Amino acid sequence: MRFKNSAQMLVLLSAVACWPILFCTAQELFDAPAKGPDNWPRLFQKAESGNAEAQFQVALAYELGLGMPRDYSQAATWYRRAADRGNAGGENNLGGLYSRGLGVTQSDSEAVRWYMRAAAAGHPTGENNLGFMFAGGRGVSKSEETAIFWYRKAAAQGYPGAEANLGFMYATGRGVVADPAEAMKWYRKAAKRNFAPAEFELGRMYLHGTGISQNVPESIKWFRTAAEHGLSSAQAELGYVYSHGIGVSQDFAQAEHWYRLAAENGSLEGQHNLQVIVALRRGVQSEAESTLAAKSGSEMAPSPVPDTIELLPVRPSSLLRREGER
Repeated sequence: MRFKNSAQMLVLLSAVACWPILFCTAQELFDAPAKGPDNWPRLFQKAESGNAEAQFQVALAYELGLGMPRDYSQAATWYRRAADRGNAGGENNLGGLYSRGLGVTQSDSEAVRWYMRAAAAGHPTGENNLGFMFAGGRGVSKSEETAIFWYRKAAAQGYPGAEANLGFMYATGRGVVADPAEAMKWYRKAAKRNFAPAEFELGRMYLHGTGISQNVPESIKWFRTAAEHGLSSAQAELGYVYSHGIGVSQDFAQAEHWYRLAAENGSLEGQHNLQVIVALRRGVQSEAESTLAAKSGSEMAPSPVPDTIELLPVRPSSLLRREGER
């Protein structure tokens, strides 16, 4: 199938469970480093001559700013040309632009229309994105059961984003009976493909003992794996673990290291907590130091956070959406 020629994907992971919707944020992850076209003039010539795959690659270069300034309007134009020639990746990615209102007027109904075309072609990214729209009732009547249907179709093709979404649905009892064991099964399937969001969710399940015996060392192992794969929420979680001494020796230097990585990757928690940790380490917060000194002589669990300074824990995860294919 055509989509197998483009192995790299753009992933969106919502950082919160979207309750309430005003606090929903998303972060972008890439399966592999972005790379511009090797021969732009040749690629553009092929695209102009009607080659759908070349048109898709031109659109992708415009969307991601690969070798040229980012231009969502041009991306939409070229995705549409590729989609009109039956390129499923172009159909899916055009849907992604409509869902976010980039280069086109935002329209969930148009996003669904293009995702449906990609899904009808058996494109797993389109199937997963269509499931996401049904799960949230965006552009369609909300139906978590229909979302499960599309996630299963994508997961049957070994698509890790859909496997992770099925894990989330089972973990939260959305469209299915809540089943932590089944959730872990799907997270593990995605984790075998080095899918960082699933690795992070496994860490959360072990940390909180969700449907399994609590195992803090195992949770930290999964957080570290996801963090090393570039997931900012996992990096922020590791920072929180080290700053509070949860399952590890309390280590502000390590906490600062992981918070800094998370902050650089767009994590709001990482950005906030980095400022707190830096202040604590540099002695700017004298009240914090006094509070910490008092706590160090008690039998309380170690925590570097005084009452007047709050380290934000990582917010709950939500459904995953791979907005685009590379």
